Amino acid sequence: MPHPTDVHVGRKVRDARVAKGMSQTELGILLGVSFQQVQKYEKGTNRLGASRLWATAVALDLPIPYFFEGLEGAPRPAEINQAELSRKAIATAAKLHKLRNETLRRQIIGLIDSAYESEAEA
Repeated sequence: MPHPTDVHVGRKVRDARVAKGMSQTELGILLGVSFQQVQKYEKGTNRLGASRLWATAVALDLPIPYFFEGLEGAPRPAEINQAELSRKAIATAAKLHKLRNETLRRQIIGLIDSAYESEAEA
């Protein structure tokens, strides 16, 4: 039976991979493993060793602590915990981050902020 920490880290790998629009095969190529091995990492069946976790973080352009956010007993960052976000929200944020036009990105963020403030006041 997989350890809960391995399941959690695997779920975070899957969420990040999906948010980046990357297939298991593509991630496997970056890590030098098969897509089946990526599946095992994502399910927590096989645990990610330190070097493979580092390579995964580099491949997904994420800091190592991301994979432990939301894990019971792990320190929580001051900002919104990504583990609490839906996959759709993570995917949308990733797309927003990839926008090359900085002005457009700021306008979209401003629109989201305004909508949130309007909802909060209602």
